[in-house]
Amino acid sequence: FEGGQLNVSENCLDRHLTSGRANKAALIFERESGDVRTLTYRQLHHEVCRMANALAGLGLARGDRAAIYMPMVPEAAIAMLACARLGVIHTVIFGGFSSEAIKDRVNDCQARVIITADGGWRRGRIVELKANVDRAVPGTPSVEKVIVLRRTGHEVPMDPARDVWWHELVAGRPGTHKAKAFDSENPLYILYTSGSTGKPKGVLHTSAGYLLATALTMKYVFDLKDDDVFFCTADVGWVTGHSYVVYGPLAAGATVLMYEGAPNHPEPDRFWQLIDRHGATILYTAPTAIRAFMRWGDAYVKRHRLDSL
Repeated sequence: FEGGQLNVSENCLDRHLTSGRANKAALIFERESGDVRTLTYRQLHHEVCRMANALAGLGLARGDRAAIYMPMVPEAAIAMLACARLGVIHTVIFGGFSSEAIKDRVNDCQARVIITADGGWRRGRIVELKANVDRAVPGTPSVEKVIVLRRTGHEVPMDPARDVWWHELVAGRPGTHKAKAFDSENPLYILYTSGSTGKPKGVLHTSAGYLLATALTMKYVFDLKDDDVFFCTADVGWVTGHSYVVYGPLAAGATVLMYEGAPNHPEPDRFWQLIDRHGATILYTAPTAIRAFMRWGDAYVKRHRLDSL
């Protein structure tokens, strides 16, 4: 698309506000505790604009890098889309990675900001995300600010010169933001390989071709229809989560089901419970997960209707 321009965040949000999807559920989020939170396209747009204005207020602009180290919560998608809105290149770091993994990735891309949470929930226990960031940051000289989402509410140390709470940063920020058009080949994100065979390698995705590919696969691989509820079980820390929890489904105007927690907590039928409760019509998961389900047997599946699929 040489010479073409677009904004990825605008394509995932703004255009749906005038196409009859403004009040359609964009994200249905279920916490491990069972609480549910739904964001319509209008509400998601509002939150992304607030965060984009907040990041711009910190001086972030096109070409800067931001690292995102978060649990599977709507704010992870909000942070990604806010970065895309500004032309800030995000690098999402899987929440299960260590402080050393954070340090390697942040130093490689020279991120100015890390967006994280006090913690996340997995199997009823807190995953100490902020503590890992605190261990990493002394070795990451490029980092100027750490933005912390209050998620678990447990006590975490906050460095007044460096750390800022998400809710305080976005407080009073307008829920509108004019997205800038960027070149079709403008970098969208860097995602690092796991590093299991050596130093993690940063893979760069640009804007137009990537967005088109994810939108096309929603149409031709998943046969997505407007009333579908799409449940991709990947974490946003992986490329599948980027493409099929955030960019692909939202570009297609879908309703995305997002879950924070383990597939067998409190019991091995958690996914089937989620599918029935929210009427999921498409399940996209990994062979590793399917092998685990097979080991757990049929009894857990037979507890549920699953007629929405």
